[in-house]
Amino acid sequence: MKQNWKPGTMIYPLPAVLVSCGESPEEYNLFTVAWTGTVCTSPPMCYISVRPERHSYEIIKRTGEFVINLTTRELARATDWCGVRSGRDYDKFAEMGITPCAASVVKAPAVEESPVAIECKVKQIIPLGTHDMFLADVVNVLVDEEFIDKESGRLDLQRAEPITYCHGEYFSLGDVIGHFGWSVRKKSTKRGRPKTAPARRKR
Repeated sequence: MKQNWKPGTMIYPLPAVLVSCGESPEEYNLFTVAWTGTVCTSPPMCYISVRPERHSYEIIKRTGEFVINLTTRELARATDWCGVRSGRDYDKFAEMGITPCAASVVKAPAVEESPVAIECKVKQIIPLGTHDMFLADVVNVLVDEEFIDKESGRLDLQRAEPITYCHGEYFSLGDVIGHFGWSVRKKSTKRGRPKTAPARRKR
């Protein structure tokens, strides 16, 4: 039996990312965002939703740029800390021992310790209520070579141990249970040939 709850944000789990912003080292800042995701493949676009009272809100609104840095088990404490402390009071990079590195396209810094940093340029700001959505074009992606398979060139993000946010708690990812399309993929014989239905005998 299901209960009726009042409307709320119950789409979990979500990525817990560190968003970096600022045009110069003097104003560089990091803050934690869970309201984020992909909105379009071509052109590649994503979003972050930010409360207007947050310190980084005005920085991103003025510069029109930010970087979404995926987080890992190793960055878990920093991810939480940067979400409950304000850049008005702390140099978050220094406090957490996180290294800002130059992005390729935007002026905002990327996080050196992040396996994937997604450079974004704001396309539109949409006021929604408690949060404003920064709809953005993805202009470049920085990927740590440590997590790229040398033979296939494939990104093995699972080795980085990414973390997610779920209803007030952080979790690491579990076991792989399938891959995209596995539910409809034809089963193969031992020789690698797809099984086919036996031909019907003519009567």
